[in-house]
Amino acid sequence: MRITASAPTRIDLAGGTIDIWPLYLFHPGAQTLNVAISLRAHARIDLRADDRVALVSEDTGRDIVLPADHRLRDDETLPLLGRLAHHFEARGITLTTRGESPAGAGIAGSSALNIAVCGALAAWSGRALTPEALLHTAQDIEAQVIRVPTGLQDYRPALHGGIAALELGPGIVRRVALDVDPADLASRLVLCYTGEPRNSGTNNWDITKRHLDGDAHVFDCFERIRDTAAAMREALQAGRWDAVARHLAIEWENRKRLAPGVSTPATDELVERALAAGADAAKVCGAGGGGCLVAMVPPARRQDVADALVAGNARLLDFRIETDGLIVD
Repeated sequence: MRITASAPTRIDLAGGTIDIWPLYLFHPGAQTLNVAISLRAHARIDLRADDRVALVSEDTGRDIVLPADHRLRDDETLPLLGRLAHHFEARGITLTTRGESPAGAGIAGSSALNIAVCGALAAWSGRALTPEALLHTAQDIEAQVIRVPTGLQDYRPALHGGIAALELGPGIVRRVALDVDPADLASRLVLCYTGEPRNSGTNNWDITKRHLDGDAHVFDCFERIRDTAAAMREALQAGRWDAVARHLAIEWENRKRLAPGVSTPATDELVERALAAGADAAKVCGAGGGGCLVAMVPPARRQDVADALVAGNARLLDFRIETDGLIVD
């Protein structure tokens, strides 16, 4: 028997970091905007001849075989895979994973991998989990592994695909699909990997602590991030691409104000290259500090911007907007 599963990564357009509990509770009307993309994370389960569990990460080149007991949960070789396998009471399997996005790209590769692994393990175990139950399992176990709170938005593009807003409030975490033509939006986006991986958990936790400690500057940044997401959502649904680009640029300026490490000299140079080649706006994906950069461009200038980014030693990432979320076979 073999089970395979895959889930898409995402580009975050606006509202990131405000999706960490409890930050959104202090900013009424908080929401994020995201787009699932075709750079997918993959998980495969194969049966073994014994009761042990083999974990294989093709991306990192790490693998380990462990008994199906607490050692599977506590081993640090592949901690996310081990904890997920232990949670689903796995035994007698080989769990192999790979991702199509670069490590530390800022496009939620770990969340997509998490959802894919949960989908595969749920199918193997015969557990009929609802989408929300699967999502919460993935979210909680990832928090155990990275030891800081996780954001809420990244699991939903992986689970559902598409272009969506995530509305956040007391007792409310609601995904709303947006009526936006995927091909039209994709024709206006250029995605590249800067070559600098980042650790979003560390960046976001520092910002979260400053917010909870009453930092007025951080609070004001989140107020602006919230307002920008609302304005961008309206522009997206109306097809007002000039306004979408303007709000993307504002989002990046507000995000850079959160912490000094959000932007780096390398990403600043790539943003300038993109703008000089005809992009209307550009920002780093996720929490910043490296990873991927997305540029919003007039379709006629798409190749010019792509060429300029490559000339700046960035790696272009080819993608389409993914309407399918988690797929399990």
